[in-house]
Amino acid sequence: MKPVIVAIDVDNQEQLTKILSNLGQPQDVFIKIGMELLYHAGPDLVKKLAKQGYQIFLDLKLHDIPNTVYQATKQLAQLGITYTTVHALGGSQMIQAAKDGLIAGTPAGHTVPKLLAVTELTSISDEVLRFEQNCALSMSEQVMSLAKTAKKSGADGVICSPLEVKELHQKIGDDFLYVTPGIRPKGSAKDDQSRVATPAQASEWGSTAIVVGRPITLATDPHAAYEAIKKEFN
Repeated sequence: MKPVIVAIDVDNQEQLTKILSNLGQPQDVFIKIGMELLYHAGPDLVKKLAKQGYQIFLDLKLHDIPNTVYQATKQLAQLGITYTTVHALGGSQMIQAAKDGLIAGTPAGHTVPKLLAVTELTSISDEVLRFEQNCALSMSEQVMSLAKTAKKSGADGVICSPLEVKELHQKIGDDFLYVTPGIRPKGSAKDDQSRVATPAQASEWGSTAIVVGRPITLATDPHAAYEAIKKEFN
Protein backbone atom coordinates (compact mmCIF):
# COMPACT_ATOMS: atom_id res chain seq x y z
CA MET A 1 0.00 0.00 0.00
CA LYS A 2 1.32 3.46 -0.91
CA PRO A 3 1.80 5.63 2.20
CA VAL A 4 -0.49 8.43 3.26
CA ILE A 5 1.60 10.49 5.67
CA VAL A 6 -0.23 12.58 8.26
CA ALA A 7 1.41 15.96 8.83
CA ILE A 8 1.44 16.55 12.59
CA ASP A 9 2.08 20.29 12.47
CA VAL A 10 1.73 21.01 16.20
CA ASP A 11 4.16 22.47 18.72
CA ASN A 12 3.40 20.47 21.87
CA GLN A 13 3.07 16.86 23.01
CA GLU A 14 -0.47 17.30 24.30
CA GLN A 15 -1.79 18.07 20.84
CA LEU A 16 0.36 15.30 19.36
CA THR A 17 -1.08 12.73 21.78
CA LYS A 18 -4.62 13.87 21.01
CA ILE A 19 -4.11 13.53 17.25
CA LEU A 20 -2.34 10.17 17.46
CA SER A 21 -5.09 8.73 19.67
CA ASN A 22 -7.57 9.36 16.84
CA LEU A 23 -5.55 7.88 13.95
CA GLY A 24 -5.30 4.15 14.72
CA GLN A 25 -2.68 1.63 15.79
CA PRO A 26 0.94 2.85 15.52
CA GLN A 27 1.92 0.19 12.99
CA ASP A 28 -0.84 1.47 10.67
CA VAL A 29 0.10 5.14 10.92
CA PHE A 30 2.77 7.11 9.04
CA ILE A 31 3.36 10.60 10.46
CA LYS A 32 5.32 13.69 9.47
CA ILE A 33 7.02 15.58 12.27
CA GLY A 34 8.39 19.01 11.50
CA MET A 35 10.38 21.77 13.09
CA GLU A 36 7.64 22.94 15.44
CA LEU A 37 7.41 19.70 17.39
CA LEU A 38 11.07 18.71 17.21
CA TYR A 39 12.22 22.08 18.51
CA HIS A 40 9.71 21.83 21.36
CA ALA A 41 10.11 18.21 22.44
CA GLY A 42 13.52 17.21 21.09
CA PRO A 43 14.81 14.08 19.33
CA ASP A 44 13.96 11.72 22.20
CA LEU A 45 10.28 12.05 21.33
CA VAL A 46 10.99 10.98 17.74
CA LYS A 47 12.94 7.95 18.97
CA LYS A 48 10.11 7.04 21.36
CA LEU A 49 7.45 7.22 18.64
CA ALA A 50 9.56 5.09 16.30
CA LYS A 51 9.93 2.44 19.01
CA GLN A 52 6.13 2.43 19.42
CA GLY A 53 5.82 1.42 15.77
CA TYR A 54 5.04 4.68 13.98
CA GLN A 55 6.75 5.27 10.65
CA ILE A 56 8.17 8.77 10.79
CA PHE A 57 8.94 11.33 8.13
CA LEU A 58 11.16 13.85 9.94
CA ASP A 59 10.81 16.96 7.81
CA LEU A 60 13.57 19.43 8.74
CA LYS A 61 14.55 20.61 5.25
CA LEU A 62 18.24 20.87 6.05
CA HIS A 63 20.14 23.52 4.10
CA ASP A 64 23.71 24.31 5.17
CA ILE A 65 27.31 23.64 4.19
CA PRO A 66 27.99 19.96 3.36
CA ASN A 67 29.93 19.09 6.53
CA THR A 68 27.25 20.53 8.82
CA VAL A 69 24.52 18.63 6.99
CA TYR A 70 26.59 15.43 7.11
CA GLN A 71 26.95 15.70 10.88
CA ALA A 72 23.25 16.48 11.27
CA THR A 73 21.96 13.53 9.22
CA LYS A 74 24.41 11.23 10.99
CA GLN A 75 22.52 12.06 14.19
CA LEU A 76 19.07 11.83 12.61
CA ALA A 77 19.82 8.32 11.30
CA GLN A 78 19.96 7.07 14.90
CA LEU A 79 16.33 8.03 15.66
CA GLY A 80 14.59 5.23 13.75
CA ILE A 81 13.02 7.48 11.13
CA THR A 82 11.89 6.42 7.65
CA TYR A 83 12.32 9.67 5.65
CA THR A 84 14.06 12.99 6.15
CA THR A 85 14.57 16.04 3.95
CA VAL A 86 17.09 18.53 2.60
CA HIS A 87 16.59 21.48 0.27
CA ALA A 88 17.71 20.59 -3.25
CA LEU A 89 18.75 24.24 -3.61
CA GLY A 90 21.64 23.40 -1.25
CA GLY A 91 23.45 21.82 -4.20
CA SER A 92 24.89 18.46 -5.17
CA GLN A 93 27.71 18.33 -2.59
CA MET A 94 25.30 19.04 0.26
CA ILE A 95 22.81 16.41 -0.92
CA GLN A 96 25.55 13.79 -1.20
CA ALA A 97 26.84 14.73 2.26
CA ALA A 98 23.35 14.28 3.68
CA LYS A 99 23.10 10.80 2.18
CA ASP A 100 26.57 9.87 3.44
CA GLY A 101 25.61 11.03 6.93
CA LEU A 102 22.49 8.86 6.95
CA ILE A 103 24.50 5.82 5.89
CA ALA A 104 27.24 6.47 8.45
CA GLY A 105 24.80 7.08 11.30
CA THR A 106 22.40 4.18 10.80
CA PRO A 107 22.92 1.48 13.47
CA ALA A 108 23.94 -1.97 12.22
CA GLY A 109 20.96 -4.09 11.20
CA HIS A 110 18.69 -1.10 10.64
CA THR A 111 17.42 0.35 7.37
CA VAL A 112 19.03 3.59 6.19
CA PRO A 113 16.41 6.39 6.16
CA LYS A 114 15.36 7.63 2.75
CA LEU A 115 16.66 11.06 1.78
CA LEU A 116 14.14 13.31 0.06
CA ALA A 117 15.11 16.59 -1.56
CA VAL A 118 12.66 19.48 -1.50
CA THR A 119 12.41 21.09 -4.92
CA GLU A 120 10.17 24.16 -4.71
CA LEU A 121 7.78 24.47 -1.79
CA THR A 122 4.10 24.06 -2.73
CA SER A 123 3.49 27.53 -1.28
CA ILE A 124 5.73 29.06 -3.97
CA SER A 125 3.78 30.45 -6.90
CA ASP A 126 5.09 31.19 -10.40
CA GLU A 127 5.14 34.88 -9.49
CA VAL A 128 7.29 34.31 -6.40
CA LEU A 129 9.65 32.06 -8.35
CA ARG A 130 10.13 34.73 -10.99
CA PHE A 131 10.09 38.00 -9.06
CA GLU A 132 11.41 37.02 -5.60
CA GLN A 133 13.70 34.06 -6.31
CA ASN A 134 14.68 35.71 -9.62
CA CYS A 135 14.58 32.35 -11.39
CA ALA A 136 14.51 32.54 -15.18
CA LEU A 137 13.14 29.00 -15.47
CA SER A 138 9.46 28.12 -15.41
CA MET A 139 8.21 26.26 -12.33
CA SER A 140 8.24 22.92 -14.15
CA GLU A 141 11.75 23.53 -15.54
CA GLN A 142 13.05 24.55 -12.10
CA VAL A 143 11.56 21.50 -10.38
CA MET A 144 12.95 19.24 -13.11
CA SER A 145 16.43 20.72 -12.79
CA LEU A 146 16.44 20.35 -9.00
CA ALA A 147 15.12 16.79 -9.19
CA LYS A 148 17.86 15.79 -11.64
CA THR A 149 20.49 17.25 -9.33
CA ALA A 150 18.97 15.40 -6.37
CA LYS A 151 18.99 12.01 -8.10
CA LYS A 152 22.51 12.48 -9.43
CA SER A 153 23.67 13.36 -5.92
CA GLY A 154 22.31 10.25 -4.18
CA ALA A 155 18.89 11.34 -2.91
CA ASP A 156 16.20 8.65 -2.87
CA GLY A 157 13.46 10.96 -4.06
CA VAL A 158 11.99 14.42 -4.04
CA ILE A 159 9.27 16.40 -2.38
CA CYS A 160 7.31 18.10 -5.11
CA SER A 161 3.86 19.22 -6.11
CA PRO A 162 1.59 16.45 -7.47
CA LEU A 163 1.20 18.59 -10.58
CA GLU A 164 4.81 17.85 -11.54
CA VAL A 165 4.95 14.11 -10.84
CA LYS A 166 3.89 12.81 -14.25
CA GLU A 167 6.65 14.69 -16.08
CA LEU A 168 9.18 13.77 -13.39
CA HIS A 169 8.42 10.06 -13.92
CA GLN A 170 9.04 10.52 -17.64
CA LYS A 171 12.30 12.44 -17.33
CA ILE A 172 13.80 11.28 -14.01
CA GLY A 173 12.53 7.68 -13.96
CA ASP A 174 10.38 5.30 -11.94
CA ASP A 175 13.25 4.28 -9.61
CA PHE A 176 12.82 7.42 -7.51
CA LEU A 177 10.38 8.48 -4.79
CA TYR A 178 7.91 11.28 -5.49
CA VAL A 179 6.40 12.42 -2.20
CA THR A 180 3.74 15.06 -2.63
CA PRO A 181 2.23 17.52 -0.16
CA GLY A 182 -0.45 19.97 -1.26
CA ILE A 183 -3.12 17.24 -1.12
CA ARG A 184 -6.66 18.37 -0.52
CA PRO A 185 -9.72 16.08 -0.81
CA LYS A 186 -12.42 17.41 -3.09
CA GLY A 187 -14.25 20.28 -1.41
CA SER A 188 -11.48 21.05 1.11
CA ALA A 189 -9.99 24.52 1.52
CA LYS A 190 -6.62 25.14 -0.17
CA ASP A 191 -5.37 26.99 2.96
CA ASP A 192 -1.84 28.34 2.23
CA GLN A 193 -1.07 25.89 -0.59
CA SER A 194 -0.83 27.23 -4.16
CA ARG A 195 -0.50 23.99 -6.14
CA VAL A 196 -2.86 21.27 -4.95
CA ALA A 197 -4.47 17.98 -6.05
CA THR A 198 -6.90 15.41 -4.70
CA PRO A 199 -5.63 12.02 -3.46
CA ALA A 200 -7.09 10.37 -6.57
CA GLN A 201 -5.30 12.80 -8.88
CA ALA A 202 -2.01 12.29 -7.02
CA SER A 203 -2.37 8.54 -7.44
CA GLU A 204 -3.21 8.84 -11.12
CA TRP A 205 -0.23 11.10 -11.78
CA GLY A 206 2.19 8.76 -10.00
CA SER A 207 2.87 10.05 -6.48
CA THR A 208 4.77 7.46 -4.42
CA ALA A 209 3.36 8.84 -1.17
CA ILE A 210 1.22 11.81 -0.19
CA VAL A 211 1.35 14.14 2.79
CA VAL A 212 -1.95 15.35 4.25
CA GLY A 213 -2.35 17.54 7.30
CA ARG A 214 -5.37 19.65 8.17
CA PRO A 215 -7.97 17.64 6.19
CA ILE A 216 -7.17 14.76 8.59
CA THR A 217 -6.07 16.41 11.84
CA LEU A 218 -8.90 18.96 11.90
CA ALA A 219 -11.59 16.51 10.73
CA THR A 220 -14.52 15.68 13.00
CA ASP A 221 -13.40 12.04 12.81
CA PRO A 222 -9.65 12.01 12.00
CA HIS A 223 -9.43 8.21 11.76
CA ALA A 224 -12.31 8.03 9.25
CA ALA A 225 -10.79 10.88 7.23
CA TYR A 226 -7.39 9.14 7.24
CA GLU A 227 -8.82 5.80 6.13
CA ALA A 228 -10.92 7.47 3.39
CA ILE A 229 -7.87 9.23 1.99
CA LYS A 230 -5.82 6.00 2.12
CA LYS A 231 -8.58 4.24 0.19
CA GLU A 232 -8.83 7.00 -2.42
CA PHE A 233 -5.05 7.18 -2.90
CA ASN A 234 -4.67 3.41 -3.23
